[in-house]
Amino acid sequence: MSEHTAEQSPSPGRRVVVVGAGMAGVQTAVALREQGFKGAVTVIGAEPHQPYDRPPLSKAVLLGKAEDSAFDVDFESLGVELRLGCEVLGLRPADHELDTEAGPVPYDVLVLATGAEPITLPGTEGVPGVHLLRTLDDAERLRPVLARQHDIVVVGAGWIGAEFATAAREAGCAVTVVEAADRPLAGALPAEVAAPMAAWYADSGAELRTDARVEHVEPGAVVLADGTRLPAGAVVVGIGARPATGWLTGSGIELGAHAEVLADAQLRTSAEDVYAVGDCASFPSARYGERLLVHHWDNALQGPRTVAANILGETRAVYDPVPYFWSEQFGRFVQYAGHHAGADRLVWRGDPAGPSWTVCWLREDRLVALLAVGRPRDLAQGRRLIEGGRLMDPEALADPSRPLKDATADY
Repeated sequence: MSEHTAEQSPSPGRRVVVVGAGMAGVQTAVALREQGFKGAVTVIGAEPHQPYDRPPLSKAVLLGKAEDSAFDVDFESLGVELRLGCEVLGLRPADHELDTEAGPVPYDVLVLATGAEPITLPGTEGVPGVHLLRTLDDAERLRPVLARQHDIVVVGAGWIGAEFATAAREAGCAVTVVEAADRPLAGALPAEVAAPMAAWYADSGAELRTDARVEHVEPGAVVLADGTRLPAGAVVVGIGARPATGWLTGSGIELGAHAEVLADAQLRTSAEDVYAVGDCASFPSARYGERLLVHHWDNALQGPRTVAANILGETRAVYDPVPYFWSEQFGRFVQYAGHHAGADRLVWRGDPAGPSWTVCWLREDRLVALLAVGRPRDLAQGRRLIEGGRLMDPEALADPSRPLKDATADY
């Protein structure tokens, strides 16, 4: 990572351009104004719609309970220029210019906030009835599918697959979820934690098929590797997402193993005057001793404040949050805080067969992560304990009747 000099003090002549009109991009513009930036701010978005929030797409928007989820931001009063329906094609850092389909755009400071794009299922290109769920247009295409109560096959039992299956069951559709791994959320949680969640599918009336690989998809059916044919009026693919950084090819911006922009602790990239924030970027975490790539809403909300502070340059702000996300699925509110990869002990609070329980991960008796199902107080208290690096008493922690904040160690 190159060493950058501190930004100059904010002046009306400087121009910040933000690429990406999702949560991270919009919040960067808002944070700049809130922190006193007086220069020009331009947000460029590939979609033609007013900037919108994504979590409601798999819930209220999908079920027709809301038409859209546009951000409640008055861009005009903030003095933020929106360029929507404009695709960015490339970046020339040496010239401080972006290449867009509408022509070059100069910048003094650039913020990359292009988010992530869903991974497609190989062989499904052009097959009718195959859907992704990432954009407002995706949700609008899927809404009539749910209204017609099609038989639906969901490929992937991750967070988005579970949320879509929940909405589809609420709409009265027959739902089969196929997952190549032996359990749901295999890429996110260890087996003993994810295993109890498998029963949630059957409880909701959805069928979950694990160890099920898709051989191919054809109109009206999904064919599995074992020869099973699953009728499918529609197929929804939720097998993950990757940073939307293909347009940076040839720019010299340093990318990581997952094609994400490698940002430093101040969210600066390898190029002068270029920052990166949200789903498209990873950052080094001193708290967890490794680089984190976080594809969740809260990261896109929190990171822009650090970016704005560093653009203004009055202080050098470091970004090292406790990651947080939530998911509403099968009548349960699931929340996660922290990062459990380096934990050396797992402690259960409550019965995982019951309606509410929590799992806590410890490292050297310090709380580093927790997953709370229907226990929002555990999550709120646990997040503060993680931030504070508090030592915990594992035996007290295992008592679900005891407030988590009272399970700290006295030694």
